[in-house]
Amino acid sequence: MGVEVSRLSNGLTVATETLPSIESVALGVWVKSGARDERDEEHGMAHLLEHMAFKGTRRRSAFQIASEIEDVGGEINAATSVETTSFYARVLSADVPLAVDMLADILQESLFDPDELSREQHVILQEIGAAHDTPDDIVFDRFTETAFRHQTLGRSILGTPETVKSFTSKQLHDFIERQYGADRMIVVAAGDIRHDDFVREVEARLGGFRAKSTGTTPQYAQYVGGDFRENRDLMDAQIILGFEGRAYHVRDFYCSQVLSMILGGGMSSRLFQEVREKRGLCYSVYAFHWGFSDTGIFGVHAATGQSGMAELVPVIIRELERAGESIGQVELDRAHAQYRAGLIMSGENPASRASQIARQLLLFGRPVPKEELMERLAALTVDRLTDLSGRLFSTKPTLTAVGPVGALAPYESILEALPNGTGMARKLAG
Repeated sequence: MGVEVSRLSNGLTVATETLPSIESVALGVWVKSGARDERDEEHGMAHLLEHMAFKGTRRRSAFQIASEIEDVGGEINAATSVETTSFYARVLSADVPLAVDMLADILQESLFDPDELSREQHVILQEIGAAHDTPDDIVFDRFTETAFRHQTLGRSILGTPETVKSFTSKQLHDFIERQYGADRMIVVAAGDIRHDDFVREVEARLGGFRAKSTGTTPQYAQYVGGDFRENRDLMDAQIILGFEGRAYHVRDFYCSQVLSMILGGGMSSRLFQEVREKRGLCYSVYAFHWGFSDTGIFGVHAATGQSGMAELVPVIIRELERAGESIGQVELDRAHAQYRAGLIMSGENPASRASQIARQLLLFGRPVPKEELMERLAALTVDRLTDLSGRLFSTKPTLTAVGPVGALAPYESILEALPNGTGMARKLAG
C-alpha cells in the first residue's frame, strides 16, 4: 500500500504506512526544531524541553504519564537532535487512541512545574558532567564545536551548566509557543494502522494546534575547521579527523554516504582492514557522514594508545588519499549491498520506519520510495566516488583529540600531509 499522507485544516501533516504481519504501531510527532533553533541564552533548552514533556500536564501527573502507557504494555519517549525534536510511542494497535491522546496532551498541556523543572535541571547537570567524563562522547562535542565554531550547529545539545540552571517555566512555554507550529510538525504511524482511523484520532486531538510557528530560520552554517586537543591521563586517545561534508539536498549527499561505508563502514572497509587488522593500531576505527539541511561533515573516528599515536593519523590520511586515486567496483557493489540491506531492515522495524518517513517529509516534503533511493545509489560510479574523494579531503580539516595526545603531530604538519597540502602522508610518517 505504501505511505499515505493527509494534511489537516491547520496544516499538520499526517502520514501512515501499514506493515504486514505487525501487530503493534510506532507513532510519534516530529518537529522541525532542535538545538540549532535556540537563541544564545537558550542553549540546551530544546533538550530540557524533551525531558520536561513527561513531567506533568493539566490532565496527567508525571506518574500517570508513565503508568498509563505502561499499563497497556507500551512505551513512550522523546529525542532531541540538532535540527529536530521527536515525541514517540510504541503500543499495540488497539491502544493507538491512548498514545495519540498522550502525545497531544504533552505537546499542548504540559505544566513545566517549577519543582519538577528544578529536579530535571539537576538531572541534566549530571548528564553534562557524565558526558564530560566520557572521552568518546566529549570528543564528538569538541569536533562539532571546532568544525562550526561560534555557531548553533556546533554547540552541544545538552547546553552548559550556566544556561541550563537559568531556565524558567515561562521560558519553556515561550520556546514551545515560538518553535512549535503545525507547519513544522509531522505526525507519523507505522505498523498495524489504518490511515483514515489514525487521521481522525489526530484531527480530534491536534486539529486545533496553532497553524504557524514564529521561529526564524537558523543562520546558514559555515564550516570553518580547525584544531582542538585536550591532554588527559587516559589509556587511549580519542581522535576524529574530519572535513566539510554535504547537505541532504545536494547531489553528492548519497555519494558521501557510500564513500563513508567504503572507507570505514564495517570490518571489510579500508580503514578497518589497514588500521586495525594489518597494523593493529587501534581497536575501533570507522568513518561517518552527517548531513544537515544546509551543510554536512565527514569524519573518521579512532581510538589508540600512546604507542600507536604517531603512526595512526598518517595511515588514515594515506587511506583518504588512496580513495581519491582509485576505488574498486567490488567495493562499490559491497557498499550498495550494505545500503540496500540497511534500508530493507529498517523498513521492517515500525519505529525505524516511522522515523524515516518523518525525516523524509520534513526534509523533502514527501516520502521517498525505497526504489527511488536505490536508483540514486545505482547511478553512483567509481569515477564519481574518486572525484568526490579528491574534493572532499581537500577542504580544511577538523582535528579533535582527547587523551594522551602529546605524540600527535602538529596541526600544520597534518594540513601539509593532506592531498591539498604540500606533502603526502608518508612525509608525516617519516
